[in-house]
Amino acid sequence: MQRVKQSTLKRELQQKQILSETNMTTSAANTFSISGIIPLVVTPLLDRDTLDVPGAKRVIEHILAGGASGLFILGSTGEAPSLSYRLRRQYIELVCEIVDQRVPVLVGITDTSFVESVTLAKFAQQAGANAVVLSTPYYFPAGQTELTQYVSRIVEELPLPLMLYNMPSLTKVWFEVESLEKLTEHKNIVGVKDSSGDLDYFKRVVELKQQRPDWSVLIGPEHLLLESLKLGGDGGVAGGANPYPKIFVKCYEAYRQGNEEKAAQYLKCIEALQEIYSVGKYASRHIKATKCALSLRGICEDKMAEPFNHFLPPEREKVSQILQKLDAQIEPLV
Repeated sequence: MQRVKQSTLKRELQQKQILSETNMTTSAANTFSISGIIPLVVTPLLDRDTLDVPGAKRVIEHILAGGASGLFILGSTGEAPSLSYRLRRQYIELVCEIVDQRVPVLVGITDTSFVESVTLAKFAQQAGANAVVLSTPYYFPAGQTELTQYVSRIVEELPLPLMLYNMPSLTKVWFEVESLEKLTEHKNIVGVKDSSGDLDYFKRVVELKQQRPDWSVLIGPEHLLLESLKLGGDGGVAGGANPYPKIFVKCYEAYRQGNEEKAAQYLKCIEALQEIYSVGKYASRHIKATKCALSLRGICEDKMAEPFNHFLPPEREKVSQILQKLDAQIEPLV
């Protein structure tokens, strides 16, 4: 906490500079918008409750060198529900210190406890984060009336702008469009990240920008990045951008520049990367594959939070072969 207090003034002085150097905008009214590629960052670990600090530094610098517009930590790829509250706080502070206001930092605060979500958001604000991200509470499924009331109450307690995170495959509950429409009245809610994979739903969420043109609407599934941009989306939050940030950034930039042919070439690389997620047989394979790819690239180790195991040599070799083919596909483009 001492480092947080000592760096507060420095962050305030740097705030104006970051506005002109990133795709984020802020104001005294606490508004926030972001576009581009915001990687869903892994949490490098040495064991079940110890951060891999050097590995985290390498991951973050690698992502920033790839041109990412921001970082989203403590999401699903970040294994947040499996991490202790102590380690989550340590990681927030570490990431904010490493990033040093170069890009916005978004922090996942999803929890089964209202109070713990608010407490983590307050810590994130003190550490220098720029926004928080909240999915639907898991375990006991909430009805839409309950969910709308929950978000309306919690947003009033949060010290940072809030982005909502639709992840029904893991939380078992959707942010239904009608509920989101009601929530547009809260000015501190600044957008939605959608990981449903349903483009019809995504299109309807984008249409809410008619009421809230300041909202950022971001796609989760990586292979849908280009389609989401065509529907009016603002960018992607991609786990695959941990090992390969440049192909996502280049795809986004090419489309924004009107070069759909080049964007399609990068999308083919993104689609080829998806093969690593088919390695393994458990739901945790997506995170395992991402950490395995980072390990194979010498960026950080692939230790997983309990109760999950990293890939064993046979699976690791399959990922390695996929990455070798992908690297050969990327080489002529970059």
